[in-house]
Amino acid sequence: MAEADINRETELKLAAQPEDFDRLRAAPAIADRAAGPAATRTLKSTYYDTEDRRLAARKVTLRVRKTGDGFVQTVKSAPDEDGLGRGEWECAVTSAAPDLTLITEDAAIALLGSLSDRELQPIFTSIVERTTQDVTLGEGDEAALIEVAFDRGRIELPDGRSRDLCEVELELKSGTPAALYDLAQELTKAAPLRLEMRTKAERGHALANGASDKALKAEKLVLDPETTVEGAVARIVRACLAHMVANEAVTLAGEDPEGVHQMRVALRRLRSATALFRPFIPAAQYLWLVGEIKWLAGSLGPARDWDVFGEELLAPVRDAFHKADGHGRSAVEDLDALAAAAEAKRLRAYEGVRDAIRSDRYTAFLLGVGSWVEKRGWRDQPVSEESVRLFQPVIGLADHLLNKRHKKAKRAGHGFAHLPVAQRHQLRIALKKLRYAVEFFRSLYDDKPVRRYIQQMAAFQDALGHLNDVATATRLLHELHDDGSRSAPGEPRAAGIVIGWHARGVADTEAALVALWHDFIDTKHFWSKPDTAV
Repeated sequence: MAEADINRETELKLAAQPEDFDRLRAAPAIADRAAGPAATRTLKSTYYDTEDRRLAARKVTLRVRKTGDGFVQTVKSAPDEDGLGRGEWECAVTSAAPDLTLITEDAAIALLGSLSDRELQPIFTSIVERTTQDVTLGEGDEAALIEVAFDRGRIELPDGRSRDLCEVELELKSGTPAALYDLAQELTKAAPLRLEMRTKAERGHALANGASDKALKAEKLVLDPETTVEGAVARIVRACLAHMVANEAVTLAGEDPEGVHQMRVALRRLRSATALFRPFIPAAQYLWLVGEIKWLAGSLGPARDWDVFGEELLAPVRDAFHKADGHGRSAVEDLDALAAAAEAKRLRAYEGVRDAIRSDRYTAFLLGVGSWVEKRGWRDQPVSEESVRLFQPVIGLADHLLNKRHKKAKRAGHGFAHLPVAQRHQLRIALKKLRYAVEFFRSLYDDKPVRRYIQQMAAFQDALGHLNDVATATRLLHELHDDGSRSAPGEPRAAGIVIGWHARGVADTEAALVALWHDFIDTKHFWSKPDTAV
């Protein structure tokens, strides 16, 4: 049984409902594996930061927790790229106030930086009733010891504002991180659970800042030249999942259309990565991954389509008619009626989004992919020329994959000026796959030519994206009342105005679009040409 690093915390958090705690504690996954009695205690932890939130900006945590008759000061680093591990350094202090002079570990001192006790102030306090139970998974050298903590309580600000919290924490004491996913998957059979990626500190700072959840773009991925192919697969898949989960909250709120957009981008990146590394993934695993990605993307798609229609296609036409000082008044009324019908459709689409994200299938997907990565599930295949390459440096493969994607995009756009809409859509998909591959591998190359290549490709992609949005609008307008609702008398006229408006715009920009295609084709590659044998 491998021991956990004394200065590292490895845990998986699951959001739960308090009424499910008894069921979860009694579940065979815990009750049949209990290693000793359960213990309950109340934890009061005060989190500190500077006025300008220097620590929170780097996702560094400094807290002091009341434990029995004493106090423990803890410094934690930002979560690792796998979302499970983080550095943790503890020491006893004499009061609820932090004492930085007692921190002696170089790594913790470096995390805090040039910080003094005088700069620190209490930001929020978490008050939690915690029941812990150790469980053992597996036997012999393969066994893992996990502390299961049932936390119920609240986060409080000095001004009295608070936020309830209820979660199950699975902390690895010894063994491999894959065991956390095994236990989590078993617990989801006992009660509904959701993966919680945010730490208590992140939730507390969000409450203190009074900030609503924001949509987040994918963080830049960093691969070292020595990273193996399987190491690259693991890091890329984890990055895609982290990007998607980071946009859950804002998507559930449904007020910022960028949330569902970023979740779909994360799914497209994940599907693109899966296709990119398909030769190294066993067929059954590949089919499961693609099937779940398609299901979720299909659940999010209608909401995104109606967001785009309302904001980017309908809104500019309505604005133009509203500013016409009374001219075309009947058209304005028709466009307003169309907007109301589209908004009703958008709201219903978001109900489908929420149902998907809150579903057991969604949680099973996240835990399943997490487990697959931790266990390196792709190794479950016969040894072959392809599978052996999983352990070779990814730099030797990146050139080949980028060249392959670039050639596919170039073929898809051959004779671009004369391509019909459907084929231009296929080109757009090929360009997306190319761009995601570039973003996955960009850290392996000199940044300046990579940035220039991406900028040139992005300009062309944006133009093609508008073409696709206009084509999608026609389909959406035909589906506007497929639920049996009745259309207003002027809606067909308004729909014709919107489509005609943008069709004219597409025609006017055709020459510029063709020029952008040629600019992209003429852009120099930033990768070297691979050997034909690769």
